[in-house]
Amino acid sequence: MARIRRSSTEWDGVRQKPVWYVGLYIRLSREDGGEESESITNQRKILLEQLPNYLEGDCDRVEEYIDDGRTGTSDDTRPAFLRLVADVKRGKINCIVTKNLSRAFRNSANQGKFLEEFIPLYHTRFISLYEPHMDTYLNPEVVHSLEVSITGFLNEQYAYKTSVDVRRTFETKRKKGEFIGAFAPYGLRKSPENRNRLLIDEEAAQVVRTIFHWFVHEGMSKNGIAKRLNTLGIPNPTAYKRQKGLLYCNPQSHQNDGLWSGKTICSILLNEMYIGTMVQGRQKVISYKVHDRIATQEKDWYMVPQTHDAIVDPDTFQKAQMLHRRDTRTAPEKTTLPLFSGFLYCADCKKAMTRKRAKQFVYYHCSTYERKSKTACTRHTIREDVLEQAVWKVLQVQLAHLDLSPAEEKPQTLPMAHTQTEHLLSVQKKEQEKYTAVLDRLYVDWCAGEVSQTVYERRKAKLEGQLAHIQQVIAHLEQEVAEQNQTAVTPQKCCFQNGTLCHLERGLLVALIHAIEVHEGGGLTVQFNGTDPFLGNRE
Repeated sequence: MARIRRSSTEWDGVRQKPVWYVGLYIRLSREDGGEESESITNQRKILLEQLPNYLEGDCDRVEEYIDDGRTGTSDDTRPAFLRLVADVKRGKINCIVTKNLSRAFRNSANQGKFLEEFIPLYHTRFISLYEPHMDTYLNPEVVHSLEVSITGFLNEQYAYKTSVDVRRTFETKRKKGEFIGAFAPYGLRKSPENRNRLLIDEEAAQVVRTIFHWFVHEGMSKNGIAKRLNTLGIPNPTAYKRQKGLLYCNPQSHQNDGLWSGKTICSILLNEMYIGTMVQGRQKVISYKVHDRIATQEKDWYMVPQTHDAIVDPDTFQKAQMLHRRDTRTAPEKTTLPLFSGFLYCADCKKAMTRKRAKQFVYYHCSTYERKSKTACTRHTIREDVLEQAVWKVLQVQLAHLDLSPAEEKPQTLPMAHTQTEHLLSVQKKEQEKYTAVLDRLYVDWCAGEVSQTVYERRKAKLEGQLAHIQQVIAHLEQEVAEQNQTAVTPQKCCFQNGTLCHLERGLLVALIHAIEVHEGGGLTVQFNGTDPFLGNRE
């Protein structure tokens, strides 16, 4: 900004003329209710117009510090205020000017500490233009006046009352199932007509459905799902929001690399928002002064069913919850779970069975016997191929009693929509063209001498690395499209037809079996979902 000087000021020749480095502090928050009198533009206009009337010497520099949409009840949630404080400590600013005390503080304790300790410690001038008017350079004792203290108390009470009113409004909306978050969960979006209502975002919703399908029916682990999504070049929820132009951020945003993780997959699998239930209040702010968020107990959540269209059917969702609660760990290098992972238990100690390979065979043993004590339980060993054959026979008997409709024998289709995969492939090919063009321009600039050899090689290496990654993603997407085209021509058959079980699939186990208990000596107890246990003997 331009320099502001008051050449008409007279000095007594004894006191050195001060040079003021001014910081204009402007703040607007939601608690102001959108009042025009408190707008950023209005505050700036008032400060610039009144500033020359309050300075006794040269104003060498004027900086602006604006906190838009920030509450004044705490300092650590106001980045511009923190920057102002840092500039004062560095000596860059020695005069702070604000419209009134409520712009700088809504917390009487912070106000007192700042005016009575910080300002004198760093020899800084503080000016409040409106009532209570104060200038700590001309009248240092004003900070201890009753008027300033009462104003600080009233400002804090206003913030408290506003906080209570806002929380009461939010609570009413939550109870009615109205969405009050700033950003909709991944797979959903806010309705343009009603920001408290959620609609399905079909592009992201298809990814959500795919995650559930891979986890429930194809037996993929959470980390395996994350790796596959990353291989296909699908952006994670944070990257997707930014890709759509949303100004999304959270405390960990700076660490987000746009890739999926097992933790992200887990949060999606557990989110009841995907079956049409509005779930809010998982976290809460400690108080109107302390804005840190803490997790709340599930009994304190606001849960309202059928507030929006479901992305995942309730049956698939419940199966995912059941599998999540089971012990379904897998080796880091594996992406899919073993067929019986999470289903096998020792019939005596009721602990999960552990899986081991010996030569060309795979065996299951009681985990208590293997890992804790040889006397606490017995081995309960069974070979995997024998187990699979026995379960196949048990299921064959069970399925003979089921009335399988033609719909259950229809060919399965891949969960990832063909059009979406082709869309992703098109996006990646455009990225490939963009990076190739940038590489070509870089080469031309180097030949023309506009960039040095060092800069050229550094940029070239970085661009080639990014281009290689894009080419890998394109190759995987092309393979996915080819598989989907092949499926459309020769559809994959169900694991059973006309009541005859062709082969075992994990999806079938999830649908029919609750647990399989292995007895010492080879007996199996197969407990079906919603039925009594069926006892079979190993052959």
